Amino acid sequence: MSLSEINIREKKFHNQLHESGSHRYENRFYRALNALYDDFFNTLKKEVNKKNVLDYGCGVGSYTERVIKFNPSKITAIDISEKAINIAKEKKNDQNHIVDYRVENCESTKLNSNEYDLIYGAGILHHLDLRKSLNELNRLIGKNGTIIFIEPLGTNPIINLYRKLTPRARSSDEHPLNFDDINFIKDLFDEVDIKYYGFFTLVFLPFYKSTKNSKFFSFLSQIDRIFLKIPLFRFLAWSILIKAKKN
Repeated sequence: MSLSEINIREKKFHNQLHESGSHRYENRFYRALNALYDDFFNTLKKEVNKKNVLDYGCGVGSYTERVIKFNPSKITAIDISEKAINIAKEKKNDQNHIVDYRVENCESTKLNSNEYDLIYGAGILHHLDLRKSLNELNRLIGKNGTIIFIEPLGTNPIINLYRKLTPRARSSDEHPLNFDDINFIKDLFDEVDIKYYGFFTLVFLPFYKSTKNSKFFSFLSQIDRIFLKIPLFRFLAWSILIKAKKN
C-alpha cells in the first residue's frame, strides 16, 4: 500500500486514537448536528436495500453495523488504520458475514472499478487529498451509483477559530471543505445535492440540556434548514450532507 506523508501521519494519528481507546469528537458540540445524522441515516436507509455497498473510511465499523440493518447485499468496509479494522473485525456479529473489512488507502485502493452501487462515509474526505479521493470514488462507483457523505465545512470563521484553539482534538492535516471543493464535486458527479447544517443549533447549544425530544432543538433545526438554503448564508454552516450520482 503506497502512502503519502499525509497518509502516514493520518494513519499514525488514528492508530494511536484507536489503540488508546479515546474518543476524539467533542460529543457535546456534535449534538448540534443531530438533524444532519438523522438525514444521513434516513437517506442511506432508502438507498441501501439489496445494493453492493462500500463504507469508505469505516473506522471501527460503528456505522457499518447500522447500515447492515438496511439490508445491503454486501458491504466492503475500508480504513487506513489497521487498529480500527482489527477492532471492527472483533465486533463481528451474526449479520456481519456480508461485511468484508479491509485495510486500504482510500485515495488509491486495490478495489475493482465500477464495483459499487452505493458508497458512503462520514467525516473522511477532509482527512484525504480531496481531488485524489473524489477521483477514486468516481472510479469505484458503478453506473447510476450513488455517493452519500457527511463532511465539515471550513468557511465559518468562528468555527475555524475554535478548530485552531483545539489542535489536540484533530489531526494536523485535516482540511474542512470549502466552496471550491463543492464545485469540484459538482463538476465530477451528476445530480449533486448539498444540504447545509449546524448554525442556529450550534449557536444556541448552551440553552438546551438535551436534543432528544426537544421542541426547541427541532425548531432550530427547521430554522437552519430554511436559513441555510440561502446561498449568502451557507458559509455559516458547520457541516454538509453530500448526495451525488454517477450516470
